[in-house]
Order: sequence, then C-alpha cells, then structure tokens
Amino acid sequence: MSTWSGIRKRMESEYLAESLKGDISYFATSYSRSPDHEGRAAIRYKGKEIIKGCYYYNWTKAASFPKDEKYERRMREEFAYIDDTAIKLGVFDQRCFYRAFDEFDNQSIEKSLYSENMLVRIFAVLDRRVGKRKLISMKETIENEDDTFKEFFAIRMNAEGI
Repeated sequence: MSTWSGIRKRMESEYLAESLKGDISYFATSYSRSPDHEGRAAIRYKGKEIIKGCYYYNWTKAASFPKDEKYERRMREEFAYIDDTAIKLGVFDQRCFYRAFDEFDNQSIEKSLYSENMLVRIFAVLDRRVGKRKLISMKETIENEDDTFKEFFAIRMNAEGI
C-alpha cells in the first residue's frame, strides 16, 4: 500500500470532483509517541472536520454502540465496522481510511457508491467520476440513506450547483 501522502494526493487531486477541490481535504496521522503508533483520521470541509475518528475511541466508546444486529460484528472484527453509528461516534482511525481507500481504489465507482463501508461511499460521492446525472438520479433515493452520507451528498450537490 502507498504512503498516506501518496494516498492523500491521489484522493485530493485524481479522484476529488473539480467543484470540491480546495474545499475538501483528507487527514490521517499516527502518533509516534503513542504506544502502538495509533492515530486519527478526518475529512475536512472548508477547514472544519465534518467527520473525525480516533483509534482509542474503539475502546472508550464501545459501550455506546447500540445492541443491534451489527453489535456482534462490531465487537468481533479486527477493524471497525464503518457505518453511520461508527462515524458519529468517531470509532475509526487512520488504518480504516487506508483500508477504505484500498477498497475504493480497486473497484468500480458504481460498486463504491453502494459499498457496505460508509467511508468508501463517502469517497465515492465526492469522486469526479460521479457526474451530475448520477447525482440527480441518486436524489430520489437519498431519503433512505444515513445522515452522514446525506451530509456529504448535500455538500457535493451544492458544489455542483444542483
């Protein structure tokens, strides 16, 4: 896998929609003084962190997870299960970004838009390959989407002037 600077460059220059360049930035870091060199990740819009996550939230916020059908999967998997709940609680880190980018980079944009991983779906809706016609067609089903995805969809729609 590439370095974070290489991933970030690709995400912000190759994949990011022209209308969002300069407004959206991706952030990930690991802390060298942290015992396991763990870190945090975020997506920023006009300098403000829209979503942010930290490795240590996996442990400190684990009790906040709803006891739903995804609970066992969340507790069992090595990497965080990234859905709207995990994003809102910030239970993801830089490694989740790397994995999401790897999935996003190695599949079609259509498949990424409907991925189970919320980060992959966010990367996809901000992608230049998703045109205005696709955004307009997605508008019909956006009510069924999670709040975080709706927020990024609205950012993209506003940037495109739709």
